[in-house]
Amino acid sequence: MELSERDYELVAGCFPKQRGNVGMSNLDVLNALLYVVENGCKWRRLPPHFGNWHSIYTRVYRWAKKGVLADVFAALQAHQLLRVKVEAVSLDSMSIKVHPDGTGARKKTARSPSARAAGGGTPNFIWLPQMSAPR
Repeated sequence: MELSERDYELVAGCFPKQRGNVGMSNLDVLNALLYVVENGCKWRRLPPHFGNWHSIYTRVYRWAKKGVLADVFAALQAHQLLRVKVEAVSLDSMSIKVHPDGTGARKKTARSPSARAAGGGTPNFIWLPQMSAPR
């Protein structure tokens, strides 16, 4: 899916003003983003006609941090240019670290040997006084 210039004009107000020497327009970056979303490819696998993948990724990352992408996708859906629906979310358990207590493991209930009450019984150490030799 690629947006035309006419479609882009409907959502152009959501983007920050471009400043300085910019090699890619916001429309080009948005179309590259839509390509990645639609095809599920990695950024490095963007076709060369979109431009440098790292420049596109950097700009999209900045937009996401500032909330620009949320506004753009809301405007695209409001103008019925794009329909996004998340139906399923899957997480790979190999990439999520969980504490053993969170997995349902049994809790340790027996007291450890170091948790003994102090004072009673033989001491757990040996006291060796240091004696100096007489002069």
